[in-house]
Amino acid sequence: MDINLKEIAVYVVLIIVVLLAAQHLNVVVSGSMEPVMYRGDIVVLEQANLLGFHEFSPDDVKVGDIVVYNAAWHEGPVIHRVIDIGQINGTTVFKIKGDNNNVADPYYVTKGQIKSRVLTFNGHPLIIPKVGYISIWIRGL
Repeated sequence: MDINLKEIAVYVVLIIVVLLAAQHLNVVVSGSMEPVMYRGDIVVLEQANLLGFHEFSPDDVKVGDIVVYNAAWHEGPVIHRVIDIGQINGTTVFKIKGDNNNVADPYYVTKGQIKSRVLTFNGHPLIIPKVGYISIWIRGL
């Protein structure tokens, strides 16, 4: 058996690239952000902490940003828009809401809960339409 180190190196690089790319994509699983993004769309993200690299800081999140955060009220990540920023006992908190929801999310969000921010181009979120349905179908959502 002839092991080609160059071929192995190419496969290792491809695997690393795919894993890094996957960390920058998230599937929209509900209609809470319609009409900006729909169930089955994939959004492109920047990470607050990816293996020690900080692509953005939650300190830089502003009203209007769409963020992915770990919600206390929901299992799994939530993709919603920041609608207000305030202070409670010296801690910065974010009021967050889905664009298609009538009310804000039930709890304030802290900087530590914000994991990602949706990338935008000319003020529009970067979205890959409908491709995420494959993931939704596989996960049974």
